[in-house]
Order: sequence, then structure tokens, then C-alpha cells
Amino acid sequence: MSNPNDYTVGWICALSTEYVAAQEFLDDEHALLDFVSPNDTNDYTLGRLGKHNVVIAVLPDGEYGTASAATVATNMLNSFLNARIGLMVGIGGGALSRKHDIRLGDIVVSAPRDGEGGVLEYNFAQHKRKGHQGEDAIGFVLEKNPRLCQEYARPQPNTDKLFHPHAIHNSRACGFCVHNPSYVVERRERAEHEDNPAIHYGLVASANQLMKDAVIRDRLAAEKGVLCFEMEAAGLMNHFLCLVIRGICDYSDSHKNKEWQGYAAMTAAAYAKDLLSRISPNRVEAEKRISDVLSLVRKDIKEVHTTAQNTKTAIEILDNDRRREKVIAKLPYAKGSTFDSFDGVLDPRCHPETRIALRRQIREWAENGQGKSIFWLKGIAGTGKSTISRTVAESLHMEGKLGASFFFK
Repeated sequence: MSNPNDYTVGWICALSTEYVAAQEFLDDEHALLDFVSPNDTNDYTLGRLGKHNVVIAVLPDGEYGTASAATVATNMLNSFLNARIGLMVGIGGGALSRKHDIRLGDIVVSAPRDGEGGVLEYNFAQHKRKGHQGEDAIGFVLEKNPRLCQEYARPQPNTDKLFHPHAIHNSRACGFCVHNPSYVVERRERAEHEDNPAIHYGLVASANQLMKDAVIRDRLAAEKGVLCFEMEAAGLMNHFLCLVIRGICDYSDSHKNKEWQGYAAMTAAAYAKDLLSRISPNRVEAEKRISDVLSLVRKDIKEVHTTAQNTKTAIEILDNDRRREKVIAKLPYAKGSTFDSFDGVLDPRCHPETRIALRRQIREWAENGQGKSIFWLKGIAGTGKSTISRTVAESLHMEGKLGASFFFK
């Protein structure tokens, strides 16, 4: 019986096509677990890939997007607590740029635009110097399982066509785009010394909606450096920190190309296997568990959010204070009329032990934001109305609660 703690690599696929490709690259397949976390409805394949034990899961049939991916990732981490490396492997739509001549079947690997890190950087350097053996690895898989050839072998080169952004596909005239020379972008063939499929490292854009607009595709590629569009990775980042690996099956436009999906899934899986083959088991064990990293990230995000909220509140208070001070400074006033003016320094205040009940009544009124807006202190001349008013104004002023004061002479 397999032990869930033995599996340190988590691999998630969105489609059954991707799931089949992932399974085919396993060196050994293990027995399923007798027990997983309660409420875990994922379909798993367990196995060994090189020196690593890998758990592979797929989204439920017919379900796509960020929410489904998040659910599958959460279930996986609840059942396989020791997972330390996360991979999201499958197909995506390409976005060409001046630096990246992306073709169908190529691989796009998520990476910061300004460089790579860790194992990814090492893999990038190896492929830059010596190329990769992905095509050979796919050939070996198909040789072992010929029944997959029809769906997963590389399609004919003439089926890889890039259309101008203005060419919108019309399903009622499918052949029109292909046979209209003004619609097709002419591209040179790749030279013998160039990788084909090629590997590109850069930004992968993720959303719940399928990208089918070439104009928007090109704008995001130019402005943001996006190389690939897909529909699941964004849902994983708060639940399953992972490297996103995508085989290019179309060009993110209205000309969807399902013919390349199987082969694109194969190229992505082949890259994932090559990447894992370059990571030693002790290096994986040295990594923090994904669930532990997520806990730290969520804590940091919460602390940053709290700090940002507190800062925002403090800035709003200061801003309100400054605006209030500016308004008050513009108001005209009668010199010597405030309770603390020089002319009134010698005017009497209440003794601390006198008029206690009345002063408490005024205090309760002042602190009741829902109460009456005016407190009328009345009495015949000489009964201490001014003395009480000065005392109240001075007390509120000491607490920073006094709005204004004005005394008639």
C-alpha cells in the first residue's frame, strides 16, 4: 500500500488529454491509496518519475477555470501533506512577440520576465547550451504505446498556421481562412540547429475566460510581455504554489486548433519530466512543504493588508484634520471672544467639587452622538452660566474634543 507521505511532487492537470500524457511519462505506477482526506474527491495517479514520487491529479471532467483548479489543489494538499514541489502541466494558447517566435507544440514555462530562479535557471542554462531531448522522449512514449499516436503524435507542419489579427474565423466558412493568402502570416522554417519544439520562459496569463481575441492577445504581449494564456493557474496560487508548464496548442485567437492539443500536452509533460530529472531528492526534501509556505504567505499577506489598512485610516484622519484646520483658519472670529483668550484668563472656572451633577449632564450630552444637537443652559443673571460654560469648554479642549467657543462680553 502506498504511503501518502512518500509523495513530494504534486502535479495537476486540467484536461484528460493532459492527464494521459502525464501518466505516460511515469517510470513506474504505484498502487492507489486506501485512504485519503475526508471530502477529497480527486482522481489520482501515483508513481515514480526518476528519483521522485509523484502524485498526479486532474480536474473533474467538463470543469475548467480557477475555482475548480483551487478545489483540486486544496484536496491534494490535504491528502498529501508532504508535497514540496508543485507543477501545473498542460496546454495553453501562445502569444508571439519579437523576442519569442512561438510555434504550435512549443513549451512556455512561467518565470519572472527579468530572469529565472533556482532549478529553473539551471534548466534554462542546460537547454541554452545543449538543447533538449523532448522530441526523443515523446517518441519513446509513443513507441511503447502506439495506440496514442493518432492523438498525441506531432501533426503535419502545414497545419501550424498563424493568422493576421484582423482575420476573424467564421465557423460557416472554415476553409476560407486557410486558403486566403492575405490571412496567413508567412514565417520561416526553423533551422536544423534550432530546438523544435522550442522552450520559452516568461509570463503566463491566467483567467477564467478563454482568450480568443488576437488584437487583445497582441496588446497584452506587447505591453505586459505575456507569452501564454491559460485558465487554471490563477486559481492555484493561493492554494498550491507551483510552476506552470504549458504546451502551445493554438494562438489564442478565433482559429482554435484542437489538432495540436495531444502533442502540446506531450511536450509539456516531457519538459516536466526533464526538469524533475535534474533535481536531486535531497534538494526536494530541503524545501518547505507547500502547505507550510502557504501558511507563511497568507500570514504575511494578512499582516501587509492590516498594515496597509491602518496606514490608510491614519492618512484619512490626518487628511481630515488638515482640511478641518484649513476651514477653521478661514473663519472670521472676534478677537478676545474665546474661552482661553488673554482677556478671559482671570475669568472664574468651576471648583472641581461644585456643579458636579450639571457638568455630568453636559458631559453625557457632549458624548452622545445620537442625542440632541443643542444643549441650552439657562438661568437668571449671576447664577454661573458663563463659569460653567468656560469650565466645559476648557475640559473638552484638553481632550481635543472642542469644536469652537464664543463668549459675549
